[in-house]
Amino acid sequence: MPLEDGDPARWRGQQVNGEVSGTPHPRGTGDPPPRSTAAPDGSRREAMAEDWEPGPALGDSDVTPGGVLQRAGQEPGRREEALMAELSELVQKVVKSSSWWERHGVDISILACSFLLLPAGFLCLRSAQAIPFLAGVLTLGVVHHTLTVKGSHLASHNALTESKSWGKVWAVFFIELCSAFTAEQATYNHVKIHHGYTNVIGLGDSSTWKLPFLNRYIYMFIAPLAVPIITPLVALDLLRNVEWKAALRTLCCMFLGLYCHYWLLLNVSGFQSPWSALLCMLLTRSLLAHPYIHVNIFQHIGLPMFAADRKPKRIHLMSLGVLNLPRNALLDWSFGHSLISCHVEHHLFPSLSDNMCLKIKPVVSQYLKQKKLPYNEDTYASRLRLFLQRYEELMVHAPPITELVGIQ
Repeated sequence: MPLEDGDPARWRGQQVNGEVSGTPHPRGTGDPPPRSTAAPDGSRREAMAEDWEPGPALGDSDVTPGGVLQRAGQEPGRREEALMAELSELVQKVVKSSSWWERHGVDISILACSFLLLPAGFLCLRSAQAIPFLAGVLTLGVVHHTLTVKGSHLASHNALTESKSWGKVWAVFFIELCSAFTAEQATYNHVKIHHGYTNVIGLGDSSTWKLPFLNRYIYMFIAPLAVPIITPLVALDLLRNVEWKAALRTLCCMFLGLYCHYWLLLNVSGFQSPWSALLCMLLTRSLLAHPYIHVNIFQHIGLPMFAADRKPKRIHLMSLGVLNLPRNALLDWSFGHSLISCHVEHHLFPSLSDNMCLKIKPVVSQYLKQKKLPYNEDTYASRLRLFLQRYEELMVHAPPITELVGIQ
């Protein structure tokens, strides 16, 4: 479902099983604040994850062979739950018929290949010739983003293994050691808040990506270069919200990961100056920072946003508020399918691996289109033009609130 610049659904909502409210209501400073989202060690933990659990199967009295609900007078909320249950059942059949290799092995092999490429990348940087040196920078940059974006994202959802204990180990490894961030806060803010309250104003509305004091060109093309510096600084600030044992572990892992990168550049790649090693660290760690920032804003901002007390049911929330980008070999490898071409599928079933999101994509897209539900798709170039043209509207001003009458 490509979104055109003038598409009223972007700001006024979609007409889904009911009417769309007349005018969006921008949330002002005087509006009541959303529910509390305390840190993991706080006393209030009202935001709950929307991790996928297979829904109950629908009975013959509820569904026709084509999947259309038959029960007359069924309440809208119950109908949405039935739709999600039916889709979950279809996806569950695909998952059960898939091998371990399809569920986990493909993505684990990509991460393993990335580790195996590390020695080649560091050795290429020893060369005084431009082509091998650039090949080393490209290799280390792609490997870094594969481990820190794809690896951290899968680990935060425990999608690399079916063991919760090993899932925690991988989360610490990829998020703290490789990415220099805090696993507790990354998991809490991404899984509990962003996924639990996708496109809900003040909670999972992607507003943390907004820097309204920057103009469009600096934000879109220059600021991403600072991501490797900003990330550990933000992590240090967030450590105030976690237990001291977890904070100490995070500090040790962050230091170890950063120092190992620095040490390898000096002792394996042969850098003579500490400053040249640090500059190379910045270069490789920011190599794909631009698409990283762009993807995170393209796939949610500019789509319908909802108030916390008026958000629709899960299947409408995710189909309305999430967008897929086309497949791209480099970004599919480095970021994973669930962040690029299968983002809708990922938000509906977040515990599935990248490869499984790709496998269920035909099932999900066909089902949503069959039920006349949105299935948002757009190109990278189209979204980039849109954000450059409407930067202030999308990234500076408060978004309007969409209300879908009759389905909340």
